[in-house]
Amino acid sequence: MKAMILAAGRGERLRPLTDRIPKPLIDVGGRALIEHHLRALAQAGVVEVVINIAYRGAQIRDALGDGRRYGLRIVYSEETPGALDTGGGVANALPLLGRQPFLLISSDVWTDIDLAPLAGHALAGDAHLVLVDNPPHHPRGDFGLAGGWLADTPPRLTYAGVGVYAPALFDNRAEACFGLAQVILEAMAGDGVTAAHHRGRWIDVGRPSALAAAREAAAS
Repeated sequence: MKAMILAAGRGERLRPLTDRIPKPLIDVGGRALIEHHLRALAQAGVVEVVINIAYRGAQIRDALGDGRRYGLRIVYSEETPGALDTGGGVANALPLLGRQPFLLISSDVWTDIDLAPLAGHALAGDAHLVLVDNPPHHPRGDFGLAGGWLADTPPRLTYAGVGVYAPALFDNRAEACFGLAQVILEAMAGDGVTAAHHRGRWIDVGRPSALAAAREAAAS
């Protein structure tokens, strides 16, 4: 299974740090945030990784190269900054991802999620998501979980930014710019979306306090 890492965002809430470095390259525990995902993907047996880049994309490309030193093959999907949003970024990368389900990871998170089961996951619906307990900044959560399927019912959990998706979810859209949440809601109304609750470590590295927490956790 191929994987895609979303790495095109601006990282506004981490300014001024992200004025000079893109968020995926911020140091967490002695290596760039995105490198934690690359190492986990390699350990899970993934070989081919697509990374979308926009803001300071050249820095990301220069830092990671072709992926050889991680045991991976990295290709880059280039975007105009702010043009496509998360769902549009995936749609733009479909020619690189192919027609089989792919593993999608947000570069914004630091986590100990085991990617190996996901890399071998056979979809029962249109997608499979990893959910986590609601962080303090998102107490209402995103989705309910009923019998292994996403549901629009309480109690709600938060999408971890990690999942497996069918490429058809992103095909043939009139709009170029759309969010991943829109895709997930449409999939729930279609063939459905399965999910699992991860109870391990997970931090959304979107705020200075969260960055500090991720660095502390990575050092422990």
